[in-house]
Amino acid sequence: MSHDACRSQYDSEGYVVIRQLLPGADLTLLQQNLDRYIRHVVPDLADADAFYDDRSRPETLKQLQHMEHDPFFADYANHPVWKSVAERLLGEEARGQGTEWFNKPPGTNHATPPHQDNYYFCLTPPQVLTMWLALDSVDEENGCLRYVPGSHRRGVRPHGRTQTLGFSQGITDYGPEDYAHEVPILLEPGDAVIHHGNTIHRADANRSPVRNRRSFAIVFRGVSCRRDEVAYGRYREAAQVQHAALGLKT
Repeated sequence: MSHDACRSQYDSEGYVVIRQLLPGADLTLLQQNLDRYIRHVVPDLADADAFYDDRSRPETLKQLQHMEHDPFFADYANHPVWKSVAERLLGEEARGQGTEWFNKPPGTNHATPPHQDNYYFCLTPPQVLTMWLALDSVDEENGCLRYVPGSHRRGVRPHGRTQTLGFSQGITDYGPEDYAHEVPILLEPGDAVIHHGNTIHRADANRSPVRNRRSFAIVFRGVSCRRDEVAYGRYREAAQVQHAALGLKT
């Protein structure tokens, strides 16, 4: 897909798929450092930085955030390949504001609630996007992302507290019309889907008995963004309340 076609789809639908954003040796390097981080760094992290479906079972690790204290991932947040794509889509200079790792391990049963990332970020104007890279084959069986096309143009919907660790807020009025318009995104390792901060998305639980659904993501915000600190404070307070209710140590 050409640069113009990518930008056109991103602007109209609120997301775009780029096949093999990170091929070959670049993907291998990222995977090697993720493996290193999980083996050697994760065991010493606070509960709020490493989420498990069942903390007594390390194989159920499902989300990592605040990875920037690791030198590799601190630098990776502004990787030139990722950054150049983000800036073309946003139409302005952008900065990576954090790296995250996600998984839906086999044998677990957690769905990702419908949400809009910018409800968490609280940025105005919403010149922010998430680049989500598949590390496994991702399909409807193991919990692919599902988008509501064009939803980024209709503002931020009402959100409320969920019981899903890692996604403390979900859309409260998501209904049959939303489900009817969803588009499932099928990816192979190295493929990326990039979505606008206001694009509604969710994911089902992993129904595969053997396959993971791992991914790596970077959020990029344009230099024109400013954070609504009052709204962000409310979100952070809600997340902390959820963590406390679930018994997490911060």
